Amino acid sequence: MEMIADILLVAGALGAGFYCFVLARRLARFTDLDNGVGAAVAVLSKQVDELGQALQTAQKSARDSAGSLQELTQQAESVANRLELLVASMHDLPDQSRGVAGQERQADATFLRHATRGR
Repeated sequence: MEMIADILLVAGALGAGFYCFVLARRLARFTDLDNGVGAAVAVLSKQVDELGQALQTAQKSARDSAGSLQELTQQAESVANRLELLVASMHDLPDQSRGVAGQERQADATFLRHATRGR
């Protein structure tokens, strides 16, 4: 009986050893830097670095655009103020459609149609 127990114990130990060997090989392939999860982690790390650089570039571009937009807004406000002054000063000008005495100007040219002779 003891011999059967020893044989079963050795068989169990050999089975556990073989199972550990298979798991070790799978784990080695899993963490391989060329094909496994290690490669995926390396690629993701590189992508994170590239996204960080792209984010910095986008932030710099946004700051430049904001400054440019602020300058353009200030110029537009300046032009709007000048236009308001010009429109306000237009009220002081005399009406061009009226003459000096305030009467309507007549047309400069008068067109007449003559009857055709010989008909």
